[in-house]
Amino acid sequence: MALSWRLVPGQALLHRGWDGAFVLYNDLSGDTHLLSEDAMTLLLALRDGDVMPEELAAPELTELLATLRQLDLVEPC
Repeated sequence: MALSWRLVPGQALLHRGWDGAFVLYNDLSGDTHLLSEDAMTLLLALRDGDVMPEELAAPELTELLATLRQLDLVEPC
């Protein structure tokens, strides 16, 4: 698993949330996704540079990062 991740370049993270769930529109693929609060928090932290590469290596993030990668929202860098 990669140690460093980033948003897919050009991703705007257009989203709305309520009650711990978020709907995100992937403006690059045209897909809409229902995400957990943890997933949205991670995406926003990646966008804002608020997460260190060593934090992304945490085992509890492995599955979440793999899922976000399958949705074409993040990529290893």
